[in-house]
Amino acid sequence: MTQTYHTKILMKCPKCSFEETKVIDSRQTENKIRRRRECTVCGNRFTTFETAENPLLMVIKKDGSIEPFERNKLIRGVYNAIKKRPVNIHLIEKIADEIENHCANTMVSHISTVKIGEIILEHLKKIDDVAYIRFASVYKDFTDIESFVKVICELDESKRFCIKPDCDKCEF
Repeated sequence: MTQTYHTKILMKCPKCSFEETKVIDSRQTENKIRRRRECTVCGNRFTTFETAENPLLMVIKKDGSIEPFERNKLIRGVYNAIKKRPVNIHLIEKIADEIENHCANTMVSHISTVKIGEIILEHLKKIDDVAYIRFASVYKDFTDIESFVKVICELDESKRFCIKPDCDKCEF
């Protein structure tokens, strides 16, 4: 047996200002829900559009400053890592979507660049090794060859990429 739950949403009639209307028709249009409503007192029909509201997301930078989240900035940064790699550009948008959705779903209004970087690296690790190394080199601010070698060694559990001659965990 299927139960249907009805919630009464008070929507003020634009004609008579009565606060109770009924929904006659609902349709999904792009990112909105279009509802055709009818006032239960005067019979006036009108249309409303509903959208989910995401809170303004702020980014906490490494120096402690805070700035608004810029989706395009994130996409540009990841794009530089996948440039000339066999990676579908739509995957970058999915990464950006996941970060925004994660924050919206957990009601987080502030996220650190460290957390954003970790999420991106987690995805790139599954997508493309070279893109992962490229992004990690900028994100982790490599200053020497040893930093590169360490990340390459950590990239794969089998350590098949390691180039250190004295590494006892590698196959070489």
